[in-house]
Amino acid sequence: MYKKFQIKPDIKNKDLVKDIEGIDEFGEPFTQTVVMERPITIFLNKQEIVTSMTLGDHPEWIAIDFLINQGMISYKDNIKSVEVDWETEVVVVRTSRETNYEEKMKKKIRTSGCAVGTMFGDVMENFDNVKLDQNSRFHRSWLVGLLKQINTQPSLYLKAGAIHSCVLCDEEKPIVYVEDIGRHNAIDKITGWMWYNKIDVTKMMLYTTGRLTSEMVIKTVQMKIPILISRSGFTAAGVELAKKSGLTLIGRAKGRRFIALSGLHRIVFD
Repeated sequence: MYKKFQIKPDIKNKDLVKDIEGIDEFGEPFTQTVVMERPITIFLNKQEIVTSMTLGDHPEWIAIDFLINQGMISYKDNIKSVEVDWETEVVVVRTSRETNYEEKMKKKIRTSGCAVGTMFGDVMENFDNVKLDQNSRFHRSWLVGLLKQINTQPSLYLKAGAIHSCVLCDEEKPIVYVEDIGRHNAIDKITGWMWYNKIDVTKMMLYTTGRLTSEMVIKTVQMKIPILISRSGFTAAGVELAKKSGLTLIGRAKGRRFIALSGLHRIVFD
């Protein structure tokens, strides 16, 4: 079993937030803490792949996951190094094998990610081949305690707002809690952490504060996580893909309440 909150928001990192002076509804001086928004350009060896707006922490995790999810590298690849340079706002992933994705880049499409999320037209080739664990379970009795642990954990959301969270959970225990201005970047950090630590998540759950869109479903399935939970709602495309893959999709999770629209066989009504 994993210990609770192996990774959690670093609310003391001054590079992630900025204080701005303003006024409140009474015209009185007010200092508002706001989160940072920084561009980072991902390179795979010598080729520029994509530029994304991010909070600024763990850019190496974002880069690794983005390249894995787009099928540009795999878990079997030998990654020689991941180099981050904030002066040039670049992260470079170097692999042992040569790569060239000029043709694949032409098929890039924009998704609904709120920080210019991108994916590639042939990403579904890998999605259709993923088999999710059928024996994992979500117990209704876990929900209240799990949400309390997440919502009371000191975070940049509580400090400044304007940010999304993703939390990897081992049963009712949150073990990795990350934040970013885009929900897709937050989930990318989870996958990057998984890759660095060689973690088996095939029986775990993922919680997100963001909408349950097609992009979030695709990324969760590619991570081989069988259960996805959100406090937010669904899109029709997200539900359709969840049913296609057998992903358990739970939305509107608040207190003891939730709505499940896919993978209902994993839910235990205890």
